[in-house]
Amino acid sequence: MRGKLYGVGVGPGESSLMTLKAVRTIKACDIIAVPVSDPGLEMPVYEEAGEKTYAGYKQECVAYQTALQEVQEMQERGVLYLPMPMSKEKEKLKAIHNADADWIRKALDKGQSIAFLTLGDPSIYSTYLYLHKRICKEGYEAEIIPGIPSFCAAAARLSIGLAENKEQIHILPASYGVEEGIKLPGTKILMKAGKKMPAVKEALKDGHHPFWMVENCGMSEENIYERPEDVPDDPGYFSLIIVKKREG
Repeated sequence: MRGKLYGVGVGPGESSLMTLKAVRTIKACDIIAVPVSDPGLEMPVYEEAGEKTYAGYKQECVAYQTALQEVQEMQERGVLYLPMPMSKEKEKLKAIHNADADWIRKALDKGQSIAFLTLGDPSIYSTYLYLHKRICKEGYEAEIIPGIPSFCAAAARLSIGLAENKEQIHILPASYGVEEGIKLPGTKILMKAGKKMPAVKEALKDGHHPFWMVENCGMSEENIYERPEDVPDDPGYFSLIIVKKREG
């Protein structure tokens, strides 16, 4: 019998926000898969439980470290390191994602189940989706286990609502330009805004928008800013911005 691939959302980075389904799924899987952005890793690498050749990747993976707090059994599982470089070179990415999917298919053919860990929810700007589509297209079984999105956790942390009555919500990838997006009505959520912060601050410099930025929501290094000018130009990778249309 073939194994099954799971894309498991572990929430925004606070282990207590993991769902029961996520915990149970991880416990039931044979292999834990983690994405690796290091360009030095060009092909998938599998490491048996107890081996430490690539342990640094595990230590750097926030999703893995988050899940480990609730699922100690992960230490008894082999870990599959999948290269997921942060690149916009389509052909290069296609080749890497195909190699990742090939490795996963071989494991599934052996009857092994795999839990691919991702922060937040796997359906929102997640690298997991590249593999999910490929695996499903080949007729294999794959399932998305939802997690609490970072912007929902951030809104709760700020004690604000994201939308009321007829308000719209727009989720925008900050790395692809925000100048037009922030003109949209309702609430704008800028995801992964860290590297584009100077451009974001410039676009919001008129100060006519209620503004919040949460860096590392729920983690030990969490920071909250309520004015664009107070935000550093180089905040952490896990930074999101919430912008609302001023009332009145």
